[in-house]
This record gives sequence, C-alpha cells and structure tokens, in this order.
Amino acid sequence: MRSGDRSCARFRHTFPAVNPDLPPHRAVGLTSTASAGRVAPARRSLLRAALTGTAALGAGLAVGAPSAAAATPTGSTRPRPTTAQEALRELAAGNLRWRTYRERHPDESPAVRQALTTGQHPFAVVLGCIDSRVPPELVFDQGLGDLMTVRSAGEVLDEAVLGSIAYGVLELGIPLVMVLGHQSCGAVKAAVQADESGEELPAHIQYLADQISPAIDHSKEGDARIDATIDANVALVRSRLAAEPDLAAKVATGDLAIVGARYELTNQLVHRTS
Repeated sequence: MRSGDRSCARFRHTFPAVNPDLPPHRAVGLTSTASAGRVAPARRSLLRAALTGTAALGAGLAVGAPSAAAATPTGSTRPRPTTAQEALRELAAGNLRWRTYRERHPDESPAVRQALTTGQHPFAVVLGCIDSRVPPELVFDQGLGDLMTVRSAGEVLDEAVLGSIAYGVLELGIPLVMVLGHQSCGAVKAAVQADESGEELPAHIQYLADQISPAIDHSKEGDARIDATIDANVALVRSRLAAEPDLAAKVATGDLAIVGARYELTNQLVHRTS
C-alpha cells in the first residue's frame, strides 16, 4: 500500500464518534505551504494578500504581507483543527448538531468578523455541488473563516475548481479536502438521462454531463443507476484530485487527506463514501 493510501485509510467509511456538546473551538494558526516554483515570490505575495484578505484597509493590497496561515488567530474560542482527523471530527460534530436541530452557528460574533479582516484560517476545503439544499457551512454547522467551499454542479472539476482547491491546500496549509456529493443530485441525473437517450443537453450543461459520464454505473437500472452514479462520481472526482502531483505529495507526507462523502437529503446525515 502506498503511503498516501495509508494516510487516508484510517479515515475510511464513517466519521469518528463525536459528542455534540463538546466545547466550542479556538483558532490556531496554520503553517503556509506554498508550492515552490509555481509563481514568482512577488506575485505569490500579491496573490496571497488578495485572496486571504490581508489587504490594509483603505490602503489597497499589502504586497509582501504575511500569509493568512501566519496571521494572528481569529477571535473564535474554538481550538482550530490542524490535522485531517481533527477536521473530520469537527465536521462530524457539526453535522450531528445540524441534523438534530442543535446548531450553534459558531464564529459569527462581531469579534470574529473583525478578526477575519486581517486573515483567515479555514481547516477544511469542501468541494460540493451547487444544489441549494446542501450548503456546506449549514450542513456542518460552521461559521465565518471555518471552511473554504468550492461548489460546481456535480462536483465537476475544471481549472478554476482545481486552482481553488490547490490554493487552500498549498497556500493556507489546509489538511483536509472533502468531495461532498448528495442524494438526488440533478447534475448526475441529467448526465445519466443524456447517456441513455443520446440527446445533447443545452449549452454548457453538456460539459457537465461529459465530465460525469465516466462514473455512470451501467450495472444498475432506473433510479438505482442514478443513485449509484452519485457515489461513483464522488469517487472519480476524489481520485482525480489525489492524482494531482502537488496534492499527491501532501497526501504522501501525511499532511493532507482527500476524502469522499455524501449528504442524505432525507435525514441530513453526511457519511463517508471513500
């Protein structure tokens, strides 16, 4: 088994058991881990300042400002997860609060909002679908500065999505990437139906179907095919991310886990799929 596979194996199938009444957490800075050689130092500093919010208020972008990962921790009182396992526990605890109607809506206070003007310390990247019923911050009961969310129909990858995920991992040192599919995904359903009918979908929607089509499970029929394809698509997207060299290097060293999960609309449960 490769070291990257061993890194992810301990997170397989289910979230860790959690207590929904655990005390809230306090932010702890993460170490920035920008990939070498991709962007010139001056441009990298400018990009980091622009995307992490380290611009001086009223004075434009602060070129050469410290990365968000090295900035002063936010005003939250919750300990910030610094490993993939800790991040998974926090997401599981938040999802339990969500589905039992015990949400805390953390990290929304005036102090947190003010602190976030100088930097951010998200502990997980969640690549989810655009479906309006599955907003990650609500599903996991997280607040401002907690999650870096990237959303595209059917979790489809393109250069903008890949770049966004890579930014969170390589620049902000985020230890967990979760690919979050969901029950009754309209993008997957459209791809399956187009595959069966052979009809071209409108405009750019066909692009989505083309990206999802390799995951179609032809061993199933009807609604079962759609449902199985939802899981297969999550696994496909996860494997594509894990094959990205910069991300794979982080997985191999144990600094990153890339996992697949699914949200059930019927009971609001998030569970691991890969």
